[in-house]
Amino acid sequence: MIMAITFFLAFATAIVTAGFVTPLIRKLATKAQFVDVVDDRRMHAEPKPRLGGLAIYLGFAFALFVSIGVALKTSPTLFHRADDIHDALGLLFGGTMIVIVGVWDDVMGMRARTKFISQLVVAVVSMSYGFIISGFDVPFVHQYVNVPIWIGIPLTALWYIGMMNAINFLDGLDGLLAGVTAISGLFLFAIAIGHGHLVPALILCALVGAATGFLPYNFNPAKIILGDTGSLFIGYVFATVSIIVTAKVAITVSLLVPLVALALPVVDTAVAIGRRLRAGRSIASPDRGHLHHLLIFKFGLNVRQAVLLIYAVSFVLGAAAYALSGGLPHARAHGIL
Repeated sequence: MIMAITFFLAFATAIVTAGFVTPLIRKLATKAQFVDVVDDRRMHAEPKPRLGGLAIYLGFAFALFVSIGVALKTSPTLFHRADDIHDALGLLFGGTMIVIVGVWDDVMGMRARTKFISQLVVAVVSMSYGFIISGFDVPFVHQYVNVPIWIGIPLTALWYIGMMNAINFLDGLDGLLAGVTAISGLFLFAIAIGHGHLVPALILCALVGAATGFLPYNFNPAKIILGDTGSLFIGYVFATVSIIVTAKVAITVSLLVPLVALALPVVDTAVAIGRRLRAGRSIASPDRGHLHHLLIFKFGLNVRQAVLLIYAVSFVLGAAAYALSGGLPHARAHGIL
């Protein structure tokens, strides 16, 4: 019961905080002219204030600090391992670093190469906290495969950079990324809780709450957009939580599970990279060939219809990931349900 209250506290605190600070950040970004201009590749008809990702970050961080403080007093089983606090603080530190990168890009602009190097630095710092892919569970046969460190390090760097950019590419329509974050995060929360991974579950609870609190201001027609601050931070959290969960050898979950839950941005990014390479362009060059663009320009959907359809696809993918993870039987085995 106390554990459930802790999760609810994280969720509620994140919603309230993000909902409270979003109008303030919008006012600041508008006054300082930190806005997304209208051009050929943008989907909005008028400039939109950026830096909305700061609201998600602040809601997330405040929720974690509050819920962790309460949990240490009332529910010591939540942090019964010595590295549980270490994982939470490491994620917050790396998340803060990537938020700084995002703010830099949203405010002053950043070359693709500089952004890539910055993401790599954040990945390396995160690996210094122990966030390294050391193995994974083979689906269906339930056999754990260890990954040697010389493979684990570059694989982890690729995982971080790939996930952050995949989430960044998805952020192309009003309300799209915030909603997909809430839906995918909710299913990953259920998977983490079902396998007894309580700290990752708390982290996801805070992320889902922050995205939910921000969404009313971001849904079409958006009053503020996430910017790179939000998309990079969300990608970083998803990448780190996936690594933390798969590192728990006692109750493993394959890397395939978060990949299924987040298949939409991952597949869309892979297709975009192939499309740009075939055209002889840089993989970082923007275009209007992403899934959400096709739904509007090829199939004639409006922004809201496209976003709601992608929400539905994300829900189906999340449910598939939950089923693949073992879902309800594991939750009952741990006495959670």
